[in-house]
Amino acid sequence: MSIPSKLSAGRCIHAITVLSLVGTTTIAAAETTENKIARAMSAAPSDISEAATIMDVDGTILREGSNGWVCLPGIGLIPGDQHPMCNDAVWMKWMAAAGSGSAFSTDVVGVSYMLMGDAMVNNENPMATDPNDGGVWVQEGPHTMIVFPNMDMLADLPRDPFAGGPYVMWGETPLAHVMLPTEAKTAP
Repeated sequence: MSIPSKLSAGRCIHAITVLSLVGTTTIAAAETTENKIARAMSAAPSDISEAATIMDVDGTILREGSNGWVCLPGIGLIPGDQHPMCNDAVWMKWMAAAGSGSAFSTDVVGVSYMLMGDAMVNNENPMATDPNDGGVWVQEGPHTMIVFPNMDMLADLPRDPFAGGPYVMWGETPLAHVMLPTEAKTAP
C-alpha cells in the first residue's frame, strides 16, 4: 500500500505514521512479535509500557493492553525506521486527525514518549524531505512530546531545537507540539 497523497510529498512526522501507513512493511519480516513488543515497550517508562496496547506499524494489535496507552515498535513513514513510541489517547487522536488531514482539537494535554530517540526531521516543516534544504534539521535523542489545547500557551518557548531544554516543533503548522529532550545535543 502506498502512502496517502497528502503525505507522499515527504517523510512526514513521527507522530502520524501508524495511521497513515496501514499495510506498509518497514521492519524485516523475520523479526519476531516478541522483539517488536520489546522494542515498543522501550519507548516509555515501564509503568506505562507494561500495561500498554502494543500496535505494529501496520495497525496490527500485537498485544492488548489495559491502561489506555498505545506503544509502537517503529515509525512507518521512514522505511526501516525502528524508533518506538508510546502514546496516550489524546496523542492517538491527534495522530488520527493528522493522518487523515482532518481537524484536531483537545481540551486536555496529550503525551507521547520516544525514549529511544527519533529519526532526523525538519523542525519547521513536517513535510520536508531534504536535510540539505537549508531548514533546521534535528535528530532528537530520548524525549517526550506534548500537544496542548491552546498553542498560545507556547508563545514563549523557543522554536530552536538547539537552544537547550524544551522547544516547539512545527510551531507554524496544525501539527505543533512541544519537544522535551532528556539529553543535550549540539547544532550540526
